Amino acid sequence: MPKKVLFIFTFLLVSISLVDAQTVIGKYAGEFMAIGVGGRPLGMGGAFTALANDVTAGYYNPAGLAHIDYPQISLMHDERFGNLVNYNYAGVAIPYGKDMTFALNIMRLGIDDIPDTREALIDRTTGQVIYDIYLPSARLDPALVKNFSNQDWVGYLSFAKRYSENFYYGASVKIIYRDIAEYSAYGVGFDVGAWYTPYENLQLGANIQDVTTTLVAWNTGRNELVAPTVKVGAAYDIYFFGGRLSPAVDFDVRFENRRFASTFNAGLVSFDFHGGLEYNFKNIFAIRGGYNDVKQFTIGAGVKLPKLNIDYSFARFSTSELERLPDTHRISLMLTLEEPRFSRRAN
Repeated sequence: MPKKVLFIFTFLLVSISLVDAQTVIGKYAGEFMAIGVGGRPLGMGGAFTALANDVTAGYYNPAGLAHIDYPQISLMHDERFGNLVNYNYAGVAIPYGKDMTFALNIMRLGIDDIPDTREALIDRTTGQVIYDIYLPSARLDPALVKNFSNQDWVGYLSFAKRYSENFYYGASVKIIYRDIAEYSAYGVGFDVGAWYTPYENLQLGANIQDVTTTLVAWNTGRNELVAPTVKVGAAYDIYFFGGRLSPAVDFDVRFENRRFASTFNAGLVSFDFHGGLEYNFKNIFAIRGGYNDVKQFTIGAGVKLPKLNIDYSFARFSTSELERLPDTHRISLMLTLEEPRFSRRAN
């Protein structure tokens, strides 16, 4: 009996060590979730943690969903790096009772129609598939070239509640799916957020993303851990000439040892800055500008029609024209069912 117990104990230790060997802190593993959504916040450089007050708050700060008094639907399309990468977003938020809101936000980042030549190299003499490109008889057969997609999906199921007139809180559970050729991964994570206004016109926000450390498990046996990111922000409203000027700042605090890819760092902890400015004239049109965490200058504009907001943003890297990547254009639509029959009601 002791030998059996020793064998079982040894087997468990070996199994645990193998799992641990395949589980790593995935530096940049959650980067596809850091792009942002919505033409309005992206036009402000992503400085939206404190300002989040519409359906996109499910991403930026789930607590901000509690601002919503009517159902909202939002769509966005983003073409990046000369149409190489397509990024799409859809969201819906529904107020419930006198103080709660529920929302669903879905994002897809994808590179489609990637040529797969792994089984397309043949011997020109025998016609058999080979894998040595240096053979004199090697030839690429276009008929054997296949296509695949590299795509990342994430869905946010969010909840928010008005705790008091000046303090809201919320949380999101996010479901992750990643796919590249025959490899795929699933993950689950959680975000928690809070919004607070200590006095009129000043807004403060905080959002802890991946608060429990998100696990992304690949079908290869590799497990990647996405470390938490703490986002804190502040915004202030200044009213003049019939409009509202809203400067906003955000700071992202990460724990992934990003020494060279951050605004500044202190050991393993890195800090990134977002800054934005919006001028909204009588809630009819708005102009925006900002600077984001990947050193892009952003500008944007928006117009509000009956029940429909149309927002556009433009992003450009600050490097020279010969060195920088192509510009990024984003456009988003937001439909608000602003009718008495859809208005938030008490239970």
